[in-house]
Amino acid sequence: MSNWILTLSCTNRPGIVAAVTGRLAEAGGNITEAAQFDDPVTGSFFMRVAFALDGDIAVFRSAFEGLADEFGFEWTLNDAAQKRKVLLLVSKFDHCLGDLLYRMRLGELNMECVGVVSNHPSDVLNLTLHEGLPYYHFPITKDTKAQQEAQIKNVIEETGAELVVLARYMQILSDDFSAYLSGRCINIHHSFLPGFKGAKPYHQAFERGVKMIGATSHYVTGDLDEGPIIYQDVEQVSHADTPDDLVRKGRDIERRVLARAVRWHLEDRVLLNGSKTVVFSK
Repeated sequence: MSNWILTLSCTNRPGIVAAVTGRLAEAGGNITEAAQFDDPVTGSFFMRVAFALDGDIAVFRSAFEGLADEFGFEWTLNDAAQKRKVLLLVSKFDHCLGDLLYRMRLGELNMECVGVVSNHPSDVLNLTLHEGLPYYHFPITKDTKAQQEAQIKNVIEETGAELVVLARYMQILSDDFSAYLSGRCINIHHSFLPGFKGAKPYHQAFERGVKMIGATSHYVTGDLDEGPIIYQDVEQVSHADTPDDLVRKGRDIERRVLARAVRWHLEDRVLLNGSKTVVFSK
């Protein structure tokens, strides 16, 4: 038996679920998990189905293509056991990088890290978990931004990276690069967006006297910190907390928020819905 994940979206209409599950039954597929969502605002339908198949997936894929054409599906079909190739980008703050690599090595994240890219040399990092992985030091200045992004793009192409994660990579991507990475680049923003965008959000929060701080994982777009949100979390703070206290607490939130978003993406649980996402979480 092989295990597969099917995702699809389309304009909503009657009969979609019956058609999909019927086609799976005809192929001998056994559904192990299923979720769907009808968006009444956009009139769109979203579905994720995990199934086991004792047979040739190519036969099912070929049969499903006709159904996809009939209903106008945008769809993916992925091997649940296949590790996804992921490229991690980081600057000086390595807590999110270390957490992702640790979870990967524990088997919590079904990914293969194909390399680490940084605008700083590896000796600025406080961890050793990246050792044994390709490390690409690509310095960047205002005048070399285009060339530096071209270097990263070459790494993506050469390694076959399916997902790029900005694990506290403190550089703003160009519009062209953001467009190139559309739908396959996740960022962690150290704030509960849409509030406190840009630099030093914890200091902004401190100045406002907030009682709660958070972090946001989202897909990267050309609009700074405006991409479709995948996951957010918060933690209470008090009047006695200093900016350093907020940063310390924020690091914990950032780690878990980014890790969860990456896991959901790797498990095909996140579907884009315009400027938002549909997340079939577990």
